Amino acid sequence: MDNHMDAQQEQKFHQMTETPVSRLICRLALPCVISMLVTSFYNMADTFFVGMLKSNSATGAVGVVFSLMAIIQAVGFFFGHGSGNFISRELGKQNYEEASNMAATGFFAAMAAGLLICLLGQLFLEPLAMLLGSTATILPYTKAYLQVILFGAPWMTSSLVLNNQLRYQGSAAYAMVGITSGAVLNIALDPLLIFTFRLGVAGAAWATIVSQFVSFCLLLAGCARGGNLHIHISRVQRKLPYYVQIVRGGLPSLARQGLASVATICLNRAAGPYGDAAIAAMGVVQRIMMFGGSAMIGFGQGFQPVCGFNYGAKLYQRVKDGFGFCVKSSTVFLLAVSTLGFIFAPQLIALFRDDPEVIEIGTKALRFQCATLCLSGWIVMTNMMLQTIGKTAGATLIAMSRQGIFFIPLVYILSHTLGLTGVEAAQAALWAQRSVALMSGKGCPEATGAPSMRCRAVTSSPRLTGVSGAGTVIQSRSRTYSTASAYQGASLAVKAAQALSTRAAPRSWDSSQKPMPPRPSSRANAAFSAMEAASS
Repeated sequence: MDNHMDAQQEQKFHQMTETPVSRLICRLALPCVISMLVTSFYNMADTFFVGMLKSNSATGAVGVVFSLMAIIQAVGFFFGHGSGNFISRELGKQNYEEASNMAATGFFAAMAAGLLICLLGQLFLEPLAMLLGSTATILPYTKAYLQVILFGAPWMTSSLVLNNQLRYQGSAAYAMVGITSGAVLNIALDPLLIFTFRLGVAGAAWATIVSQFVSFCLLLAGCARGGNLHIHISRVQRKLPYYVQIVRGGLPSLARQGLASVATICLNRAAGPYGDAAIAAMGVVQRIMMFGGSAMIGFGQGFQPVCGFNYGAKLYQRVKDGFGFCVKSSTVFLLAVSTLGFIFAPQLIALFRDDPEVIEIGTKALRFQCATLCLSGWIVMTNMMLQTIGKTAGATLIAMSRQGIFFIPLVYILSHTLGLTGVEAAQAALWAQRSVALMSGKGCPEATGAPSMRCRAVTSSPRLTGVSGAGTVIQSRSRTYSTASAYQGASLAVKAAQALSTRAAPRSWDSSQKPMPPRPSSRANAAFSAMEAASS
């Protein structure tokens, strides 16, 4: 690398390791938050404009294909976070050669994976559409939308790698330009292709992949500026250790995003017996909740490069300070968002589909999810921190628990016991269940870095009391509980959300009230005591 490049990277190193943590995270988070909000907005754009076709089947098709897009994103995040985590730690060690090699390796591997998804998807288009949860009436719309989306898989996966690599280098502004430019173009193309050119639901898909290609080109150009690592095919490595590092850093993202797709498929299948309106409603709610949580995720993305750089530089106190700051800030923000979402749930659903049945089902599901949304900040920030510092086992376990270990059985149990209400409540119960499990020790790493079945529960504000080269310890002033308490948390969440959903209406809601995390009842405390006694 030339001297100019070295000087820019040296300056970036001092910035990442010396600037006050809270100010640095906020500065890096701002473009990430904007990128996430805009991305979520243009993800909702397809649902919004397709909803104007006045067809529950067309709206349902967009929700069904969303699970396939989540798989494509999972692959992109796998290579993007896997390579990006390694890059940020190596830059923290000022090892620029290894970081450049990893940047090229992660990028081209993701492009190859995207091409494979495209080819396999086109070969098995109809079976794939049915697997994703299409009904007979939704299937024609699903095939039309899905076929086009698959063509964009290679640059969708690659652009996610470039976006994450730029973020982990502390260049979130370049990533923001690429993402927001594509988003604005998508919003402009949607009505043009859907209505003017009369392409219908396929027009929404073409708008998505064209805008994704523009983002890809801009992100690739951003890698050649501002002291960022350049992407050269000559730097692609075939050595196994590079791919091991990608797996270590990217496996939690693959588990999180991949199982999110599986969870969406399960949700669509559980909603299927209640008609196209139920599938359409749950698809709309997913998009709204993704938009509501995107700012929180963007804030966490601002923390990740700070975490990686300082962990690589062995400045562990800065890692601890950054984690605590992000957990507190995200929880306060989500409390405000969930309150607004609960109050205006019918109006939000009606923006996307004015069908009375869709609004009724969607309103109830959205209020369920708003009741427990504030718990997600603690879960997501813990997952991001463990992933960034290379604690693969703990981060993967947390990611799998959220959408796989808990949700997949939960959605089937609730749908069979509570009917449509169980489908509507499943995601809300998941957040409560996952939060209690994490606080009780499921996925909470001990000082050895290995996942532990027991950890100190967090009953007030979580406190990261130890970060070292060996791992992390999260503690508070409380007793040790078994992870079986997760199911108690799920039950409490369903009961609390049901009560809120049936008693409250937008007209009578007191805006001073805010939905709070479910608090353990006396029965729960008795169960905790019994489990503690059994484990001692």
